[in-house]
Amino acid sequence: MADIAVVGAGYVGLVTGACFAHLGHRVTCLDIDRHKVESLNRGELPIYEPGLESLVRESLAQGRLAFTLDPETAIPRSEFIFVAVQTPSASNGQADLVALLSAVSTLAPLVRKRAVIIQKSTVPIGTAGFVEELVTRRRNGSSPHVVANPEFLREGSAVSDFLQPDRIVVGAKDRAAAERVAGLYDYADCPIIVTDPNTAEMIKYASNSFLAAKISFMNEIAQLCDAFGADVREVAQGMGHDARIGSEFLGAGLGWGGSCFPKDVKALVHMAKAVSVSPRLLEAVQKVNSNQRRVAVAKLESMLGSLDGAVIGLLGLAFKAGTDDLRSAPSLPLAEALVERGASVRGYDPVAMEAAARIAPEIDCYDSPEELADGADALVLVTEWPEFRELDMAEIKRRMRRPVILDGRNFLDGDYLEDIGFVYLGFGAGSNNGKVTPISAIAALGKTA
Repeated sequence: MADIAVVGAGYVGLVTGACFAHLGHRVTCLDIDRHKVESLNRGELPIYEPGLESLVRESLAQGRLAFTLDPETAIPRSEFIFVAVQTPSASNGQADLVALLSAVSTLAPLVRKRAVIIQKSTVPIGTAGFVEELVTRRRNGSSPHVVANPEFLREGSAVSDFLQPDRIVVGAKDRAAAERVAGLYDYADCPIIVTDPNTAEMIKYASNSFLAAKISFMNEIAQLCDAFGADVREVAQGMGHDARIGSEFLGAGLGWGGSCFPKDVKALVHMAKAVSVSPRLLEAVQKVNSNQRRVAVAKLESMLGSLDGAVIGLLGLAFKAGTDDLRSAPSLPLAEALVERGASVRGYDPVAMEAAARIAPEIDCYDSPEELADGADALVLVTEWPEFRELDMAEIKRRMRRPVILDGRNFLDGDYLEDIGFVYLGFGAGSNNGKVTPISAIAALGKTA
């Protein structure tokens, strides 16, 4: 078993540290936030992630996991040092590497000669090489190897993603260093891709950008389905049986959010422009996604007329189920757009209420879906929490002023809701918003054929 240090006890660092400790390694997580470190040493987590709290508490109790503010406690004894600090993006998409460079500058003089520094943070292409140069300067010429090992953790299933990964990517100039890092993942029954650092870093950006592109593509198809009266859910099912396409990430709705897709697509656009490559597709992926919030508002207006004075309830606030993360969550720009049109906005989420109260004062938070529905003119399903499928929708309807529901994830049973008297709106879900199939458009196509 190895001695491992994890620099940064945020989302990625905490999952990485807890999982390696669970696998039997001795792990010390280093962070600069005293309150966070003290809370974590008591087994109290700053984030909601299924299964993570039990792993942290198990490894703390067994002495395999500790949290510290002191670099000299964590770094000198460690064979592997994972750097997992945040790299937020600026308004132009450029990644902010201040925390990364500060962390590397601090740890560089303390790293023992045969240790490996492992870059876990998502960073611009070429950062691993830059970090190795920085460490070399800080150590007056002798440098441990720096390896790129991007993470592929989905919020809401991060623990299982770490313990049962689809693939492991290791990028290094030194083959022996790469193989040492790959050895940490010998528990995983998956391909291990050993490549150069730049390619490893690009794999992460390309993967997330491609998944975002799949979602944006289906959202554009959903608009066509709305126009022609087709059902995007069945379109996605028909497409997904094609092995070349696959069934994942073909869901239409309010679009993608979270900490990864928005940041990584924006960063790749910025990097492309920096080397005079025109990222036309990636820019279109972004535009389609941001437009989905406007599509949602238009759908509500089509049923309610003016939104001035309307009461709109948001079922779910987190960007996806299984997390309390509100970073780039569709609920936030949707709420802002509704408020701009004079609506009052309510919200309910099983786990993200505290976070919403801090960062979204325009959303009045309610304690239950039933209270959310009282006197509401419309509900919008924003987050696909499984418990929302189990709600007593007849009771929800009874409490509402107008029984309108916009299913922002095509998640609910629209036929049932219509049967009990709801006006149900989905995204490309076959309702056609009451429109007639545009035969004139078809005729026009015939004339130009």
